[in-house]
Amino acid sequence: MPMTLWRCLLILALAWTTPALALDRDALLDEANVLLLPRERVIPPLTLIDQDGKPFDTRSLQGRWHILFFGFTACPDICPTTLSDMRRLFGQLPSDTRERLQLVLITADPARDTPQQLKTYLDYYRAGFSGLTGEMEQLQQLSRALGLPFVPANETQGDYSVSHSGNLALVGPDGTLRGHIRAPLMLDGLQRALSRIVDTAH
Repeated sequence: MPMTLWRCLLILALAWTTPALALDRDALLDEANVLLLPRERVIPPLTLIDQDGKPFDTRSLQGRWHILFFGFTACPDICPTTLSDMRRLFGQLPSDTRERLQLVLITADPARDTPQQLKTYLDYYRAGFSGLTGEMEQLQQLSRALGLPFVPANETQGDYSVSHSGNLALVGPDGTLRGHIRAPLMLDGLQRALSRIVDTAH
């Protein structure tokens, strides 16, 4: 077959298959309620405290995929539902995909959520989830960078609540923000989408 004809056939094949692959990918993300950003966003360097009381630098969000969300341990509905759903989801993922993912709860209520409180709360789920707390200024700076807003409580005494987003942020192995998993969580779609994202993206 002449080289020019071969090249023409290859171009035609790519013209047909590329849109099909794009549509397949878009459909996959739609059924998972996932929004990927057109361009990665840098996360500012901040020092927080993990559930073991150790300093945590946001620049260490590298080497694996991270799913981050803001909440608080006294949350009556969104947080326990999210953690339970993510535990179920992680249990359904292929082991190699699961090993490349880490879920992190970042508190929006540092007045009550000490490292020990976070550890006790997350240990209940027995899923290897991590937790972060810190100074309110840094927590809010991180929430803005991740596109996960929360409203600090006016009072930090007694029984109070904190308003926060139900979405989760996807952070790539290079430590940049890649997109969001939007509420409500669609677990069946997420199982397929996360496997695709983790296995094909870098």
